[in-house]
Amino acid sequence: MLFLKIRQIISRTNIIHASLLLTLAFFTWLMADITVAYMPYHTDVGFLRIKQQYIGIDHWRIAFFIHVYASMWVLFAGFTQFSKTIQQQYPRLHRNLGYIYVVDVLLITGPAGLLMGFYANGGWSSRIAFVLLALLWIYFTAMALIRAKQKDFSAHRRFMIRSYALTLSAITLRAWKYAITNTVELPPMDMYRVVAWLGWGLNLIVAEWVIRRASVK
Repeated sequence: MLFLKIRQIISRTNIIHASLLLTLAFFTWLMADITVAYMPYHTDVGFLRIKQQYIGIDHWRIAFFIHVYASMWVLFAGFTQFSKTIQQQYPRLHRNLGYIYVVDVLLITGPAGLLMGFYANGGWSSRIAFVLLALLWIYFTAMALIRAKQKDFSAHRRFMIRSYALTLSAITLRAWKYAITNTVELPPMDMYRVVAWLGWGLNLIVAEWVIRRASVK
């Protein structure tokens, strides 16, 4: 009886994990599909349609395309870091993908996102939200690398969870935008200000819950 109950719990857990992985894989594919629309260098599609006033600013335009293209590698590389199969059976692959993630965030995507944050729509509220997002993303990722170098892998995992939670803001921001647009009537800029904070703030709360839940077990 006890054995059957344990099997049921394990089965439910596996189903939940598989569902989460499939959901994440779907949204990662969706992000890739969105990214393709900008290739090789289209400046009049998607998000750029509401940023035409900044297209002529060289450093913003370059930062945007760097951020968009490099973010796909971050989503994929970060996605693999939480696979126990890769960690245990392919430790070298785990480390190499981890380095790709860290280098991408610290030297490419993070700085580009930080620069873009200063030009965010919605006024200072949105700008502060996106600048803070970029700074925390860079900080958590740097701390994950430092803790790994120090062989403190528990702390490394905690910081990676926080870092990847912010990486997923690329997905959750769009999900919240879609949900709010279809349920509440808000002026576009007000909606954008809400999403600017909600798109990553809730992710970080969930990340802390996951960390605390894991530490209790």
